[in-house]
Amino acid sequence: MQYRTLGRTGVQVSTLALGAMNFGRIGRTTQDEATAMVDAALAAGINLIDTADRYSDGESEEMVGKAIAERRDDIVLATKASMPMGAERNHQGGSRRWLVTELDNSLRRLGVDHVDLYQIHRWDPNTSDEETLSALTDLQRAGKIRYFGSSTFPAYRIVQAQWAARENHLRPYVTEQPGYSILQRGIESHVLPVTEQYGLGVLVWSPLASGWLSGAIRAGRDITTSRSKFMPQRFDTTIPINRAKLDAVEQLAKVADQAGLTMIQLALGFVTAHPGVTSAIIGPRTIDHLHSQLAAADTVLSDDVLDAIDAIVAPGVDLAPDEKHDTPPALLHTALRRRPSPVGDR
Repeated sequence: MQYRTLGRTGVQVSTLALGAMNFGRIGRTTQDEATAMVDAALAAGINLIDTADRYSDGESEEMVGKAIAERRDDIVLATKASMPMGAERNHQGGSRRWLVTELDNSLRRLGVDHVDLYQIHRWDPNTSDEETLSALTDLQRAGKIRYFGSSTFPAYRIVQAQWAARENHLRPYVTEQPGYSILQRGIESHVLPVTEQYGLGVLVWSPLASGWLSGAIRAGRDITTSRSKFMPQRFDTTIPINRAKLDAVEQLAKVADQAGLTMIQLALGFVTAHPGVTSAIIGPRTIDHLHSQLAAADTVLSDDVLDAIDAIVAPGVDLAPDEKHDTPPALLHTALRRRPSPVGDR
């Protein structure tokens, strides 16, 4: 396992991080299975575990808490908040009211008195940066969180939040958690240049592109992955975007074979090769999935392999731009990019 410094915090973290999204109902993972995966990850040298309140409505945090009992100090523990937790309208977002309450809920579920990294799961357009950063700064001063970061923020929001912290004498975000894979390289053109400029640690999620780069999806085979069962539209190869992804996968498989690598090694080696990336978050659903991903822990891709990947999916290109989670709202809703017609203008 390799280790890198998390931004400018001085904290050393493994280049592979254990993501716990599949712990609980989402991945149909039991406590014993979750504990076995945590045991195996720690034995392999992983020291960063990432979860969120939203994952299985808190069940993931509960499972992580039980799995790390008695060894809390050996783990860099990260969780997230801001996504809706139930139907109550104020049980979401980046307000002080919610973050103070929900952090206490997360600490209770995890069975700890602090988390090392508390992340805003998605940018909340209804809450000012000053409000959110003020709450997070106070939670940090209270000792309940050591650091805080953002997740899936558009580049311009990362910049705005850094400015707001400086302008209001508040602590800034020190990490960003964006989606990144060979098939989704858009952050190379906007997010990563910004995070490098501000010295943020970067923990990338979905490095296997929701299973497309796991080796399980190939031309001529039925797609039977767990993700394809509840997100079928993203795996329907009659859709042009998905056909493009499948074509890229077939070409990437040849590159991997020629380099003597598995598709997983190729995919994880690619994202961790970028100088702006600190760690890749792997999200295994089973212990077998975990072992196949741990095999990529020391993978270093040659320049020839990286050049071959660039020739298949160009730098900065998202093969499926509609699947991005950091798209500015005005690109998704026509009303936000059109001035209303003056009264009487028909």
